[in-house]
Amino acid sequence: MKKKFNSNKNYPFFKRAIVTGCAGFIGSNLCERLIKNGYQVSGLDNLTTGRIQFLNQIRTSKNFSFYQVDLYKEKNLNSYFKNQDIVFHLAANADVKDGLLHPRKDLEQNTIVTFNVLNAMRKNNVTKIVFSSTGSIYGEPSSFPTIEETSFPIQTSLYGSSKLACEGLIQAFCFGYNMKAYIFRFASLLGKNYTHGHLFDFYKQLKNNKNKLLVLGDGNQKKSYLNVADCIDAIFLALKKDKKNIYIYNLGQDDYITVKQSIQYILKFLNLKPKIFFKGGKRGWIGDSPKIFLSIKKIKKIGWVPKKTIKESIFETLKYFQENQWLFKK
Repeated sequence: MKKKFNSNKNYPFFKRAIVTGCAGFIGSNLCERLIKNGYQVSGLDNLTTGRIQFLNQIRTSKNFSFYQVDLYKEKNLNSYFKNQDIVFHLAANADVKDGLLHPRKDLEQNTIVTFNVLNAMRKNNVTKIVFSSTGSIYGEPSSFPTIEETSFPIQTSLYGSSKLACEGLIQAFCFGYNMKAYIFRFASLLGKNYTHGHLFDFYKQLKNNKNKLLVLGDGNQKKSYLNVADCIDAIFLALKKDKKNIYIYNLGQDDYITVKQSIQYILKFLNLKPKIFFKGGKRGWIGDSPKIFLSIKKIKKIGWVPKKTIKESIFETLKYFQENQWLFKK
């Protein structure tokens, strides 16, 4: 039986959506939510870092179509964007730590890919885009929690600078071609299908050696984290606003934790007491910001509040790891 479109007032009204990076962490969670609520979804992913297994629950849905596409190289993007209502652009190179080892990758997979997506939208008269930006674009700001209107300091990572360039392109397309954009600057996300970041790395290390944990940085780095389900709630709520061409929101929590605190949660969950070795100074790597703490006052003004605490999200993610050991197989 065909599932009816959910016109519930809690969800924005559109029918057909493209999700780029659909097999990634955020993209796969978003696709599941969209399908669950009756939307028609075309998922695009090159599967470089995405996992096709993350789409297992929706692959057989009549409302979901998957296309293995390289948005950087694909010459016939127009065909995927025909008759679409909105684009959720989540595809990106998320390897922040090793960005300097392959300096073209952020340019190609973030900035140029975003231009390709916007150009395909323009050619097919698709006028709405949701973009996953990052708190990294603030570099090392002087004020915390950092508001959306802060003055941008010097960029400290190729990843952050490429995302900032993407934001500029999106804004220019909005003004030039009467598009509407919803730009979200995320804190680090946690939850189901999480596959990169310190929690994944620490769990994998301890899985291989229960007696030793190597930490990049001094462990005093301060970061805020958000559950991916709360993130999607915020996106859907923001999409119901339609008076302006460009909306920009930070997404995070009203608090943060240190890497050392996060390690203690992990060790408690696993009941381990390894020797911990810290490598480097206050940054884990070149471009790593020692503190990311975003103001969420703006998104809270429209009625959004995160449901899960940082601690709850960490334990939820660790439980997911234990139930999905295939993630750690080479």
